[in-house]
Amino acid sequence: MKGLIAAYNGLIQYMRIAAGILVFLVFILIVVDVLVRLVGLKPWSASVMVVEYALLWFAMLASPYLVRAKGHVFIDALTTLMAPGPRLVVEKVAYTICIVSSLIFCWYSYSVLHTAIVEGTLDVRAVDIPLWVLILPLPISFFLVAVEFGRYLIGVDTMYTDRTETRENV
Repeated sequence: MKGLIAAYNGLIQYMRIAAGILVFLVFILIVVDVLVRLVGLKPWSASVMVVEYALLWFAMLASPYLVRAKGHVFIDALTTLMAPGPRLVVEKVAYTICIVSSLIFCWYSYSVLHTAIVEGTLDVRAVDIPLWVLILPLPISFFLVAVEFGRYLIGVDTMYTDRTETRENV
């Protein structure tokens, strides 16, 4: 079991690192695109498409880590005013809603991914790319987000701690 947990934690970390690398590569692509325009050359026609793909991939690859590190947006104004008992109930309901919605998105994005693969759907823009390339991280990331909220649900951690308390090395 420890090996499985270590592998899972490693996957979350590698996805986070990949998201950071994508941001850096998008930065480089944008700088190169601007410089090419400044010297009067024609920029790569697919750069906008690549940036759009990378933004989706970045968001999805980083999402499980952001849930774990409490780096996502959530509102706790009401729960901070509650007594511990009712607050725990509200927390569990919120976690359950997050798990169910993440699994619905996982199922739906998997369905779209499967259809795109089976039908060979292309994203036709500057360059024709199989649509599954765009959709690939969605079901994986939504499933991992559901697992992360599951960790909160079973009591491994709680989202509703001190606002300044985030964990960098999880």
